[in-house]
Amino acid sequence: MDTLTIALPTGRLWEEAAVLLQQVGLPVDRSGEGRRLLVEFPGGVRVLAAKPADLLTYVEQGAADVGIIGRDMILEQGRDVYELLDLRFGACRAVVALPEGRVEELWQPGRMLRIATKYPRLTARYFDEIGRPVEIVVLYGSVELAPQVGLADGIVDLVMTGRTLRENRLREVAEIARSTARLVVNHGSLTRSPRVAEFVARLEAHLAAVEPGVHA
Repeated sequence: MDTLTIALPTGRLWEEAAVLLQQVGLPVDRSGEGRRLLVEFPGGVRVLAAKPADLLTYVEQGAADVGIIGRDMILEQGRDVYELLDLRFGACRAVVALPEGRVEELWQPGRMLRIATKYPRLTARYFDEIGRPVEIVVLYGSVELAPQVGLADGIVDLVMTGRTLRENRLREVAEIARSTARLVVNHGSLTRSPRVAEFVARLEAHLAAVEPGVHA
């Protein structure tokens, strides 16, 4: 029997991704407490836990047949995978934010901005599209700190409620992209594995039952 390997992202999407798999018959630990990195299930299914920045590599290279990841990472990395389904959870937006009190000064057409972000490609693409010069500082921690200590003029980051921006006295000035969790599939697995086709069909049926008439 072929093994179906499913990659789930650690971090903010883990719990809802685990709940989705529970709903289609896989009892994945939704809390993540004491989570093992690779878990085998009866019937030839295994689930691996991967950092979001690494997950698409696992799928692209065939170490995982399918994966669940935010569309923000798909847009940022541009990996060679199929993006099949919008799973309709984990909604957020990638935005440009500048310090309160400096927006009018900084958000001037043609002005060079120094932007801190963990999305350098997405950021560069956006500023190129609007014709604005930008210098990008790549950070993987709390990017909101960068404008406060003079490392950057502003940031590009994901927001859900905007609370973190407000707490750090930052104001959204532009939306770059919208993101939800997506099902991605390895090219070879999709064409060669009946297990993958069956898993995708189960997810499609579940999503249709939960929200009839909504398509990927």
